[in-house]
Amino acid sequence: MSKIQTTQVSVPEDVIHLGIGQPDENLLPVGKIAQAASHCFRLKNRQILQYGQQQGDGNFRITLARFLTHEYDISVNPEHLFITAGTSQALDLICALFTRPGDTIIVEEPSYFLALRIFADYQLNVIGTPVDHNGIIIEALEERLAKHKPVFVYTIPVFHNPTGVTLSAERRKRLIKLSQMHDFLIVADEVYQLLAYTLTPPPPLAANDSSGRILSLGSFSKILAPGLRLGWIQADPVLLERFLARSFLVSGGGLNPFVSSVVNSMIELGLQKEHLHYLRNVYLERIRVMSQALRLKIPFLTFSEPHGGYFIWCRLPDGADTEDLLAIAETHKAGFQPGVRFSSMNALRNYLRLSFAYYANDKLVQGIERLRQVLHSEPVS
Repeated sequence: MSKIQTTQVSVPEDVIHLGIGQPDENLLPVGKIAQAASHCFRLKNRQILQYGQQQGDGNFRITLARFLTHEYDISVNPEHLFITAGTSQALDLICALFTRPGDTIIVEEPSYFLALRIFADYQLNVIGTPVDHNGIIIEALEERLAKHKPVFVYTIPVFHNPTGVTLSAERRKRLIKLSQMHDFLIVADEVYQLLAYTLTPPPPLAANDSSGRILSLGSFSKILAPGLRLGWIQADPVLLERFLARSFLVSGGGLNPFVSSVVNSMIELGLQKEHLHYLRNVYLERIRVMSQALRLKIPFLTFSEPHGGYFIWCRLPDGADTEDLLAIAETHKAGFQPGVRFSSMNALRNYLRLSFAYYANDKLVQGIERLRQVLHSEPVS
């Protein structure tokens, strides 16, 4: 009988796939979550097993707002929070609410490859705009806005996936001003906001929103456990009203009320803060290990050491095609994400994305050695 698969990604033990953007299973805090669940049940609040309030459990939103206020160092109002089943579901819901097939949106080039798949599902016209070391290039965005009228601009403004860059404070102001001038929404995917290691990022974009045009997306997938399927949208209450009227919420109630209650206990007991501190230390060390291995073993590969998030974005010399290298990688029991997957323009073929989140230090070093072998199996000039 074949092995039953219970998780989205199942990698053979002898394979090191550095393209996986998920937390190491050994980092998932089973004991802390069990402690929080026990605390939650001891309260004997049967309402956590009922249909939830559409915006999300009020007690949890208050607790979450306090937690975010402390972590962001800027006030977060619980009435500005809508509880979701993670960022992917939030993106899907935003597309369902605000777009129709054929509508134009603008995304960064490169951008999160699975978000591009969601946008394709909704048959949206996706226009790419470039980024540099300070995030989305405003002048390039202005050129596109002169030709297109997007419903929204999708941005990953902090510890960008895949490049790792963070949108500067000045460009944030200009982006918000452009949204007012050209009447588009800003969908800010900020799931890595709390995973800062050597750089304190600006507050989430929604913190600067005075026009009701920003939807800031957060998630517990990266800071606690993806299987919880729990996240949030931070936005002006007027924007959130569109979400609350959805029939599936009227029928089925708010999303994940039970999980919200367990995570509420995680936060109240200080376990979430403790785990977040632990993750920051682990990931910082992994960045250093992976970066050192890349410099030693693959000196012709160009990258910048990230200050947060999950990923290192690497550039090979012009002419290389990392998608073509995947077949060779399989023979070396290795893996990565080729750059073209992050492109809305079928470009970036000489780039690849590596993750330091899924493997411990020794595996990261072994994975880079296998990547070296893959790259030397194909002429790179």
